[in-house]
Amino acid sequence: MTGFTKLIRLTFGIGLVATLSACGGSGSLSSNPFGSIGSLGGIFGGGGTTAATQQAARTGGVENVAVNRYLWAASLDVLSFLPIESVDPFTGIIVMGYGTPPGGSRSYRATIFITDPALDARSLDVALLTRSGPAAAETTRAIEDAILSRARQLRIADGAL
Repeated sequence: MTGFTKLIRLTFGIGLVATLSACGGSGSLSSNPFGSIGSLGGIFGGGGTTAATQQAARTGGVENVAVNRYLWAASLDVLSFLPIESVDPFTGIIVMGYGTPPGGSRSYRATIFITDPALDARSLDVALLTRSGPAAAETTRAIEDAILSRARQLRIADGAL
């Protein structure tokens, strides 16, 4: 093994140990020697303490992101013909693979991002793709409208109004 290879392995090992040790500890960001690892700003050098970082410090590094449950359920319901690739209910992201709608001939892929706990059109972002690129804006808009309509139906059925 050459000296250069040993140096690369040593550097990688030290970086791995430093990363893992930063993940452990008492769960408080104040004990973290690397600063605000829990946010992208901390990783990319964004200075200053934000309200989200302060909240994360109070909750032991866990940021609570509220996602509208009706939009979440409606998104899964309306796009049930697509296979689910990954979901993250804490950040509000649903990634779905390619699938063909009933009675359709074109396959679609969708990524849904629920950004707010409010049952509102501004809380929902849908990215719809075909195998040849982005889907038509009208199609994406129709999917968003269907999700919002279904979410309202679920809310009414739940008796939340």
